[in-house]
Parts: sequence; structure tokens; C-alpha cells
Amino acid sequence: MTMESAPVPGAGPATAVQAHTVHPPRSGGGAARAPRASRGRARWGPAAQLLAADAAATALVFALLAPASLPWTVLAAQAAVLLPLHAYRGLYRLSLSPSALSELPALLGLSLLQWYATMQALGVLAPHHAIGWTVLAYAAAAQSALCAAGRAAVYRSRQRAGVRRPASTLVVGQGPVARQVTAALHDHPEYGLRPVGLVDPAGDHSAPARSGAAPLPVLAGPREASRAVVQNSVRHAVFTAPVDSTPDGAALFTLLDGHGCRMWLVTGPGAGAVPARSAGSRPDHLWGFTAHPLHDGTRRPVGHAAKRAMDTLLAGLGLVVAAPVMGACALAVRLSDGPGVIFRQERVGRYGRPFVLLKFRTLRPADAQESATRWNVASDGRVSRVGRLLRRTSLDELPQLWNVLRGDMSLVGPRPERPFFVAQFSRAHPGYQDRHRMPVGLTGLAQVNGLRGDTSIEERARFDNRYIDTWSLWQDACVLARTAGSLFRLGGS
Repeated sequence: MTMESAPVPGAGPATAVQAHTVHPPRSGGGAARAPRASRGRARWGPAAQLLAADAAATALVFALLAPASLPWTVLAAQAAVLLPLHAYRGLYRLSLSPSALSELPALLGLSLLQWYATMQALGVLAPHHAIGWTVLAYAAAAQSALCAAGRAAVYRSRQRAGVRRPASTLVVGQGPVARQVTAALHDHPEYGLRPVGLVDPAGDHSAPARSGAAPLPVLAGPREASRAVVQNSVRHAVFTAPVDSTPDGAALFTLLDGHGCRMWLVTGPGAGAVPARSAGSRPDHLWGFTAHPLHDGTRRPVGHAAKRAMDTLLAGLGLVVAAPVMGACALAVRLSDGPGVIFRQERVGRYGRPFVLLKFRTLRPADAQESATRWNVASDGRVSRVGRLLRRTSLDELPQLWNVLRGDMSLVGPRPERPFFVAQFSRAHPGYQDRHRMPVGLTGLAQVNGLRGDTSIEERARFDNRYIDTWSLWQDACVLARTAGSLFRLGGS
């Protein structure tokens, strides 16, 4: 749990881009941005249809099993178990080429598991309602068939709706794969994706790309892509190369994700391993091209609610347990360095929002300008003996538990930095700004791997983004355990 210290890299020059003409959507003028409610319906509507189909299939199976005299409370329990099982198996994820037939083995396996658990529970809790193996096989087969039939109807309806009202789509990439994917989307409207622009930051923009007979505007980078998203109400983006190997890929990903776009990675044969942003997702296809949904690892509301609950509990307990130590630190600072025990400094948190970070004062800066723009004070002669001890033991950062309790920070996450350095590092190091996708932390994966003090900003950003892409509560627990162990080695800045 230490302050970051490293040489300040030079700021790269900003590149100006000339905007191409971007045409408004065919069905009316472009709005500034889709309302939040409509973005929510677009994101959760397809899953709600499948949920309704599965629930209807479960109810119908119980109606068919009326002679077995099963209580309707069992139906509620079945639905309460079935829907989470289907969600865990990924059966509610949006797919470019959904197939009820390909989902049938998963549906059958989960139905057998569900009905076997029901048979065992009834045998123990309600023997007069017990069912045998024949009823189990009949119920599982009927439920699987009905779920598959309902899903086939949903997929067919969704395909027809996509042909009638295709969603505006940007293709991101260059070369033959990008052109072939654009042509496939134009020639096969059943995917429901209508290409309205080709984002090619490193390519030739003198000639427009073609989608069938209609030329597409070629967009030079995030600025033009942002304009196209707004004017065309873009809802999907198709990357034809991994985000990390696409010029301005991280910036484009963050931009499109911020607008609520669904993103896909569509590649040709021999593209290699699945990138981290789509790890854990089932492969899909778009007219023979391998397709993976892209995600940033931060859209996990249940997991992040658990993370926030853990932060609140541990930070509250930490403040209570550490109160005597914090009182002693405050007294030592007051006696050694005079009034002003707590040092306040503006830092950048999640999504670039500023907040005021709290620390025990170890040095009194000459003025606010020095506080905001001086990088490292570890060797400053104004650091007192008490201040040096607090920094060496990281006790100066104990007041940040209050930042965690307030919600400004998390226990684990990328370390927060001052706005002055965030601006410089974002220009000098691709991917640095991307680390603000999750709450900043008191400690982090970079810190427990020794990236503190005068170490590489680029490597720290790499570890921070790796943490975000592979986040889990167990990883947080491991980082906290490693941080606790490092406190006994008296590190610090």
C-alpha cells in the first residue's frame, strides 16, 4: 500500500484528424445519444424473451404432469433453480448465430440435473409426492423439447425483426477481413447488423469502403467514430482484430462501451488464441467467421455488489481495529511537524471522476502547485523522521480506509493518481486511461508484484488492466493476503 513513484514521461503530441462525412440513419435524424432506458431494453430485451420462453416451458411441463399430483410449490422451486442454471451455462447471452438445436444438449443435461435433484428432495421431504425414474425421464425430455421449441420461436422472431429494423454497426479494422466482414453483413441481413462506417485508424482513407453498392465512410479514429456513433445511433461494433493489436483499439473499446454498444471480435481462420476480453465466452460465427463477444470485465453487477460489501465490511472493521494506531500516528505527526495532521489531495477515480484522498501528512509542500505536480518526495529533506517512518511502514495511508468506506476507493484496484500525471501518462502510455474502468484501490496487483517506487508506468498499467480483465473476488482476497505479508517487509515510498 504505497504511493507510486517513477520518472514522468514526456507528453506526446496530440494528433488532429479531419472528419469524413457521416450520414444520419435511414429512419430519421440521429439523436445525441440513445436514452438510458432504450439502451437497457436493447441490452436485456433478448434475454427477457428467452427467460419467458423457459418459464413457459417449465409451467407447461407441470401442467402435463398433473396426474402425478405435484404441488405448485415445486414449480416455483423448479423455476428458481432452472433460470440461474441456464444463466450460469450462458444460455441467455446474445449470439450472432443462435441455434436452439445446438443448445439442446445443454438444455437436456440441465433438465436431467434439475429433475434428479427434485426427485431426491421429494423423496426426503415429501414422500407422498415422490416421483420415479420414468416420470423423471419424461419430465426432463419434455422440458428440454419445449425449451428448445420456445427458443427456436424467439430466435426466428428476432431474426425477422433484425431484417426489418437492422441495428447500425461500425466495423473496426483494416485489410481483407474487414472488407469481407462488411460485405457479409450487407449480403446477409438476417444478422440484423447494418454497417454504417469502417473505422480504420491506420489505413488509407482516400477511398471509401463499400458495402454492396453503397459506399461507407472510412473513419480515422476515436474522434470520428464518436461522431458516427452519435449521428447513426450505433448499437454494435465488430472488431476484425484483437483490441490490443488495433491502432487506438483501447480508446475505441472504451468509447464504444461507454455508448452502450455491444462489441464482437470477428476473425478469419488461424487467428490464434482467444483474447482476454472475450475469455470464457462460447465461440460464435458470422457467416463462417469466428466470432466472440467482447467485454471489459466490469459489467458484473452481482460480483461488484459483493466487492463493495466486502470493502465496506473490511474498511469499517479496519478503522475500528486501527483506531489506536491511527491515534498514535496523528499524535506523532502533530508533535513532530505541527498542525495539519491529515493531508488532502485530489486524485482521479473510476471513470475519471476526481475525489479527495486522505493521508497522514509526512511533508508540508511549499504550495498547492507543488503538491499537484511534484512526483516523488521520498528523498526530500523536508520529510521528518516521523514522516519517513510512516511512509516506510505505509501507516500514512491508513486514513484511506475512510475513502474506501465512503466509496471513493476500493480495497483492491489500480492505485489512484493526480490529474496532472493522469493526463501525462494517458498521452505517453497506451492503455493507461483504460485502467480507470474499475474503482481505484488502496492496494493492487501491480503493487504486490513490486511495481511501486521508481518503476515502469507502462508495466503498472499492464498489470492494472490485467487485474480488471480477470477480476474475481478470489483475486482480491489473494492481493489483500499478499499485501498483508508485504507490510512486514517495511516497503513504502
